[in-house]
Amino acid sequence: MQLNYKVFGEGEPVVILHGMFGTLDNWQTIAKQLAKHFMVFIIDLRNHGRSPHSEAFSYSIMANDVYEFMENNWIYEAHIVGHSMGGKVAMQLATENPDLVNKLAVVDIAPKAYKGNHQPIFDALFALDLTSLKSRKQANEFLESRIESYAVRQFILKNLSINKQTQTYEWKMNLPVIHNAYQHILGSSDLSSPYNKPTLFIKGANSSYILEEEFSDYQVFFPQAKLANIDNAGHWVHAEQPKLFLEALTNFLLDE
Repeated sequence: MQLNYKVFGEGEPVVILHGMFGTLDNWQTIAKQLAKHFMVFIIDLRNHGRSPHSEAFSYSIMANDVYEFMENNWIYEAHIVGHSMGGKVAMQLATENPDLVNKLAVVDIAPKAYKGNHQPIFDALFALDLTSLKSRKQANEFLESRIESYAVRQFILKNLSINKQTQTYEWKMNLPVIHNAYQHILGSSDLSSPYNKPTLFIKGANSSYILEEEFSDYQVFFPQAKLANIDNAGHWVHAEQPKLFLEALTNFLLDE
């Protein structure tokens, strides 16, 4: 599968993987800053952004997509950064292909199962009638009573695009397939063997996705793992505290 991507800068390669409902656009600001030191690739994972849609959707499949992406772009080894769902893809890739991954940065996710709270979001998006939709503003007004957070609504609405042929709105993401795979996305990571190279878990201090008391459990598969806590940040660490996030990530990647 040919994944959509953008590249910035020169130097050692860094590949950034977004989370569920996300796109590479969510990471452009960070990528441009990192590009002062590295060649940074931001990619749309399958069924997201401008990458192809497919009924096949799992962590092992997405990790293989990234493997093929690196192969097709002559990237023999890289630092891998992944947020949320993309963090689980990154962990899968690193444990399956440790020679490809120099350093691993996992942003506010752990290799464990989660209960998940996205069903109301799925319900709201399926209830939105795209055929009669006239504007993003109208979509936002419809979603207001169903998705309380303004930030989440704006994040989701970045996925709306206009089909040039039909002149109607459509989702860039493959919503039905993502919904069908939701329990798998929430599930515990099926990791084959330890990744024994430098690893940084970056946690939003206000987020409960990574629990410090469980960190020794993560170190079974990531024995060199360290934890960076970003103050005044929730799950969207890179968006909420970009300066502190960038400092932690850059220091980790540049550290010899």
